[in-house]
Amino acid sequence: MGGAGLYAAFRAPPHQGCPVAMKDSFILPDWLAPSGVRALATTRQGGASRAPWDSFNLGAHVGDDPRAVEANRAMLRRELPAEPLWLTQVHGTRCVDAATAAPGVEADASFTRRRGVVCAVLTADCLPVLLCDERASVVGIAHAGWRGLASGVIEATVAAMGEPGDALMAWLGPAIGPQAFEVGDEVREVFVARDSQAASAFVPAAKGKWLCDIHQLTRQRLNALGIRRITSADSCTLHDAENFFSYRRDGVTGRMASLVWLE
Repeated sequence: MGGAGLYAAFRAPPHQGCPVAMKDSFILPDWLAPSGVRALATTRQGGASRAPWDSFNLGAHVGDDPRAVEANRAMLRRELPAEPLWLTQVHGTRCVDAATAAPGVEADASFTRRRGVVCAVLTADCLPVLLCDERASVVGIAHAGWRGLASGVIEATVAAMGEPGDALMAWLGPAIGPQAFEVGDEVREVFVARDSQAASAFVPAAKGKWLCDIHQLTRQRLNALGIRRITSADSCTLHDAENFFSYRRDGVTGRMASLVWLE
């Protein structure tokens, strides 16, 4: 399932129930997660960074003033039970245990069964995929750019979580949309070679290019693992410059964070 409008912008007091609405700084995923699972995603609004990283940039690797990034992360930290495990993302498939991994570990996904441990990924067009089980015993998160998705980052994350697919649910966060993500034949061929159904996620575009629906490709991978309870933000990071960073649109830009944890 999924559709436009399945998110709301809030600034939620940490460890409390009813969130308090605030200008588009944070997004609370509207998904099927049980009580005990908490999640949020950030927008580009409400931070300390100056252009072109304006203003809530959480990426420490994109050329922004480190003091601004530190201030932004401190503001985010007030909404969380602990400092997130920040990964060094490389468009790979490695998934680490956020409870034991070292900060800055090279990986593109994390999971945890320990309460109060925060899993996080940074994105600016790639798809953040949040996962949890129906018993609120484990959560996971994956950074799904096309390379990582094609190579199996979703499968690696689900395997690390150690739960059957029919016990899991997912939220697909803001990413580049199907009308904006133009790719070449080589990208389409990678996906179609593995699963012929992936062809339905590509629409011919100008000059031999293809428009790629990364949300659809991710749903296909999740469905193949038995995960059917899927909700999507369906927000295009490239087209919504007011609320989201987009690497493809701007080149030099900031990063949003998506986070999930067990209370």
